[in-house]
Amino acid sequence: MIEENSPIAIFGLGHMGLPTAALLAKSGLKVVGIDINNKTVEMVNSGQSPIMEPGLEEMVKETVENNCLSATTDSLSAVQEVRTIMIIVPTPVDEHKESDLSAVISASQSIMEGLKEGDLVIIESTVPPGTCENMVIPILEKSDLKAGKDFKVAYTPERALPNNTIFEMTHNARVIGGIDSESTRKAASLYQRITEGEIIMVQDLVTAEMVKLMENTYRDTNIALANELALICDTLGVDVIEAIRAANHHPRVNIHTPGPGVGGHCLSIDPYFLVEIARQRGRETPLIKTSRQVNEEMPREVVRIAQQALEDMGKTIQGSKIGVLGVAYKGNVADARETPAKPLIEQLLNQGAEVVVNDPYVSPEIIKPWGVQPVDMDTALDTDCVILVTDHDLYRDIKPEMIKNGLIICTRPILDKETFQENGVIFKGVGRS
Repeated sequence: MIEENSPIAIFGLGHMGLPTAALLAKSGLKVVGIDINNKTVEMVNSGQSPIMEPGLEEMVKETVENNCLSATTDSLSAVQEVRTIMIIVPTPVDEHKESDLSAVISASQSIMEGLKEGDLVIIESTVPPGTCENMVIPILEKSDLKAGKDFKVAYTPERALPNNTIFEMTHNARVIGGIDSESTRKAASLYQRITEGEIIMVQDLVTAEMVKLMENTYRDTNIALANELALICDTLGVDVIEAIRAANHHPRVNIHTPGPGVGGHCLSIDPYFLVEIARQRGRETPLIKTSRQVNEEMPREVVRIAQQALEDMGKTIQGSKIGVLGVAYKGNVADARETPAKPLIEQLLNQGAEVVVNDPYVSPEIIKPWGVQPVDMDTALDTDCVILVTDHDLYRDIKPEMIKNGLIICTRPILDKETFQENGVIFKGVGRS
């Protein structure tokens, strides 16, 4: 049986794994984080957070100093010393838009080597439905232990917003499903230590796996609708942001915000997990696939808007200097995974533009391999065309006189169009011509 205060091992010290580890450690549990990145392990053991997230650095420092949190690359020793093991590793998609579960497989294999009777294994990584039953459990059972009988298995999707992760992990509802009711109950008891949110226990593993994908696919599809409405508004000379705000006064309407990117790393990946699993079972998903296609085309639409605006000024993209404001996938975060800025920049470069980039959060080491130069904001604003991609708060303070050459493409609704137009600046956006 799992003791009330038994130690925990967590595979993955990334954007979700490290906050989870720190919160559990703060609750008084002994937690060891396992990661393949030596630098991450070294930073955590020195009380530092390799991830920029409000409140996380202080929590890591406190729990390390209290000997409740540590990190290691030695997965076998860590698994052998604990009774609860969690998998919170990345699950991207490959070039064919199919799930890359290699990190989940690797973690499962490591757990199998040290798995003991009575252990609880919890998976948090976002996975296609059926992954726990058809992939993780068969690997774990190579230990000659039987899932449900000798060890317990539960799944709970991580659901937290970057830059507000700690609050959401401690206040959002937590969905949990297990291989049996005892697995679900044991996992629920653990998460009740760190959240004030409702614990929602569903009937099985696959239902819990499905919930996260349904949530993010709903949002992705809604944004695709907003983007198509924006394209229509552009042909009519209607400001789509004004129209959406008015439409959303209806009590049963909630149209999301159009623009390149969907405001989340997972949102652009998770729908493909549903497409993949449906295809394997002989089902088509035209709505989900089309929504993804619409959203992935939006960086190209922004380039088209820039091209037309420059031509109206007697210029071309080729030879123009274009300043991109923001490469993070959402405002006030340092995460550039699945950012719409990257394909947008690639298309601008392919058309012969000189591109400079400003982002006060994202490391220049991430930006430079894209073939562009990180610059300060004043330099990015002193270009033939400014394209605002990310809604960082500091960009809300941009004034018309700061746009040196009089053209800005604003893809997020954080600047007032009328103010800029009244001061002689050409202000364009998705559905805001």
